[in-house]
Parts: sequence; structure tokens; C-alpha cells
Amino acid sequence: MSANEKRQAGEAAIRYVENGAIVGVGTGSTVAFFIDALADLKDRIEGAVSSSEQSTAQLKRLGIPVLDLNATGPLNLYVDGADECDTHKRLIKGGGAALTREKIIAEASAKFVCIIDSSKQVQLLGKFPLPIEVIPMARSLVGREIVKRGGNPVWRDGVVTDNGNWVIDVHGWQIADPMALEKDLNQIPGVVAVGLFARRPADVVLVGDRVM
Repeated sequence: MSANEKRQAGEAAIRYVENGAIVGVGTGSTVAFFIDALADLKDRIEGAVSSSEQSTAQLKRLGIPVLDLNATGPLNLYVDGADECDTHKRLIKGGGAALTREKIIAEASAKFVCIIDSSKQVQLLGKFPLPIEVIPMARSLVGREIVKRGGNPVWRDGVVTDNGNWVIDVHGWQIADPMALEKDLNQIPGVVAVGLFARRPADVVLVGDRVM
């Protein structure tokens, strides 16, 4: 059911793509279905801005031009998945370690369409460990600050982001106020990005082919 819902969500997001658009494209297994569907429209769009090397490779393989966000300016649409989504469309993202670029593209986009399967819906964020991208030399410092806040930081050993940084996954948090926590964590020196999308949540969430 999960794989079918992912495919449905990826294909349903196509209806938000306008002719002549430059589309922001996220990362992950659900987004891969969206990219496959986007290939059928490649002659009707200018191209895509990609959040990861993985998505870039798939886009190029399908003949979709990959553009630089610095050159495109603001985008009308960003399509991406999530690891968790609450009832207010606030998200945890970063399971694929692309959270920083995903945040940048989401911020640059007028509409953020999040595509998920029903297993990603939660009442309270935090069951999925919260990813935080950190400068390598700050890993221990950030970890100590997380412990002070009641979290259990686990270094995702062996994983290097597309930006050359490391990822800490925080276990044991039930996140009642995602916006406050996102703001707080962003102030810790060495934190590059936090996988909470609360200040900039999704505008539309598709669960399979259903709007949440």
C-alpha cells in the first residue's frame, strides 16, 4: 500500500506544474515517482532546480534540464516528500540527508507541495529521529547542546551530505512546539540546518492522490 500511495502522490503532484515553469524538486523515493511523471512534461517546462545529487542524476537521465537557483530566482512550485507530517503541515525532513538544500528551495518557492504516503502522518512530530546537518568540527558541541535539551543525539556515521557536512539524528523528542525548537536549534554554532519545516511548512500535502 505504501509504495502505491507514493506513486499516486508523485503522479498527483503533476497537476500543480504549470506550462513554462521551473520546478523545484526534492529528494527521496516518493519524489522519484514525481520525477518520472515530470519527464512526460519536459517539453512544456523550462527545467528543474534539484535539492540533491541523487535527484539531479535522475532528472538528467530523463532529459530534464537542471538549473541553478541563483540563476532562476524565485520559483512558483517546489515538490518534495517528508519523513513525518503533522496536522498543521509541519514536517520532519532529512532522512535522505538533503535537508539543507531542501530548505533553501522551499524558502525560494511560492508553493510547497509535500507528497507522502499515509504512514508519514502523525499527530506529534518526533517519532522519526530529527536530522540536523552540522559542520564536522561542531559535531560534539552540537551533540552536547542537544543533550541539554533532552534529546539523544546519534551521529549518522559514514554519511557526508552533498554540502560536505555531517548529520546528527536526534531521538527521544516529542515536539510540541516545532517552530520554537527549530528557531532554538538554528542558534547553536555549527548547525547548518535543522530538519524541522515549521517556520516554512508545506502549503499542500498530498497523501497518495488525496489532499490532506
